[in-house]
Amino acid sequence: MTSIRRSVPREWDEQVDLFAIVKLDSGGFVRGWNLGAERIKGYTESEILGSHFSRFYRAEAQRRGLPDQLLAAAQRDGHVEDTGWRVRSDGSEFWARVTISAIRNDVGQVQGFVKIVRDLTSEKQAADERAALQRTFAHDLLSPVTALRGYLDLLGEELPPDHRLLHLAEEASDHIVAMAQALMSDVDTTAERGRRRATLDLIARGAVAVVLPGDLGRIRYGQMDAIPVLGDVLGLRRAIANVLENAAKYSDDVIEIEAFETDEGAALRVRDHGRGIHPDDLAAITQEGQRGRLAQDGDGGRGIGLASVQQVVSAHGGSLRIHSAVGEGTTVVVTIPRTDDAEEPSADGTA
Repeated sequence: MTSIRRSVPREWDEQVDLFAIVKLDSGGFVRGWNLGAERIKGYTESEILGSHFSRFYRAEAQRRGLPDQLLAAAQRDGHVEDTGWRVRSDGSEFWARVTISAIRNDVGQVQGFVKIVRDLTSEKQAADERAALQRTFAHDLLSPVTALRGYLDLLGEELPPDHRLLHLAEEASDHIVAMAQALMSDVDTTAERGRRRATLDLIARGAVAVVLPGDLGRIRYGQMDAIPVLGDVLGLRRAIANVLENAAKYSDDVIEIEAFETDEGAALRVRDHGRGIHPDDLAAITQEGQRGRLAQDGDGGRGIGLASVQQVVSAHGGSLRIHSAVGEGTTVVVTIPRTDDAEEPSADGTA
């Protein structure tokens, strides 16, 4: 472990107590331990030397093989970062941000690893408290809006079905519902969010609330089926928001949105009637940095919107299809697998 000792001088790491600095051999066994590690994890150096670092992880994480997966990633990529629950010597848990870096000899062989850990438990507790307050606010907002929708339904029985003001009021209430649901979705942190259940129609309405919150006349909803999916709800919403931003940017007319089920799963179709995409650009338009030859200097953007949509959709095992005609508009169809879980999502789109 000479190379590790060279990388972090002994007189330095002994004085650092804000971070745990743990030195591991190539097999993941502890070979060095600073004062910060003793303070955060609760073991003295003599108690922990020679132990495998997997003992700092929850039993469930050990069963999943997470410690070995992190070492393999650090060996492959040079370093790896992870945030999650870790276990102290007394069995209590703390929320940690961890970086594991591989240490190599002069010929590139991995001699060991340096693991740097920061205890973020207090920050997480504060964030959880803010999230609980935000979720309560959003939940309380939904109750009067639900009542409002009931009153609008009663008015609909007395007014003609095509009454313009009634239609606008219904759309406005839909937007408030979508905004409240988006607010509730934002509560989840990236580290804990993972994949969860929602319906594609509500994800789409949440994206509309983000991109066009006050422009009720731009959106025309068609068939909006509540198809359950299992995924990164915020990531999917950002992807749909990128599609909507392009539609709003390159057209001045109504944007049509539909959510429906196909043999491939849950599909969302966004159609505009704007500038369109040149046919020679369609094959490469989802590549990062590709804006298309019809893009103008005043449009803004760097050609990463559709590329990010493609990445999110691919991560969900789905497909992205784009059809376009110059001067007629563009249709984007996002399809991702639906979930077969029988459990119904709750009103805020979570399981």
